[in-house]
Amino acid sequence: MTATSLLDAAAARGWTIGVAESLTGGLVTATLVSVPGASKVLRGGVVAYATDLKAGLLGVDADLLAERGAVDEAVAAQMADGVRRATGADVGLATTGVAGPDPQDGHAPGVVFVAVSTPVLSEVHRLDLTGERAQIIGDAARGVIELASVLVSEVPGEKSESGPIPPPEVTDK
Repeated sequence: MTATSLLDAAAARGWTIGVAESLTGGLVTATLVSVPGASKVLRGGVVAYATDLKAGLLGVDADLLAERGAVDEAVAAQMADGVRRATGADVGLATTGVAGPDPQDGHAPGVVFVAVSTPVLSEVHRLDLTGERAQIIGDAARGVIELASVLVSEVPGEKSESGPIPPPEVTDK
């Protein structure tokens, strides 16, 4: 699944996309923008690298951030919901995690949470990635785009003419 497939699926539904990024630092948004015609679907992106920006710009619960830190499943889910509100988008994508080289919030490099929120469902996946910092960032960006492509392409309860869509090619635990 690619950025093009995500944008095409969203356009087919008449949905728009907003992106909230932490560890990926704008790579998800840049990947979507690189597709010709992305402006028909992409509303915008927010890089909330600092923890206080996650609360201030995206509405992530400050108590949750204080208790669990930014590398957390619930934080990712709230980021995805928050970017939908902030950008007026139908679909929110979010990334948070540790790219390394040092641990953060008690998590080793490579622990990443990607979240997607749509008008009909939301999902968060934990990715346990390996490699150098740039590889972890790139894999996290690909992971959230793949998850979003699957969720936007087929809404629960609908039958696809092409059969079931395979799960995204990400490691979730």
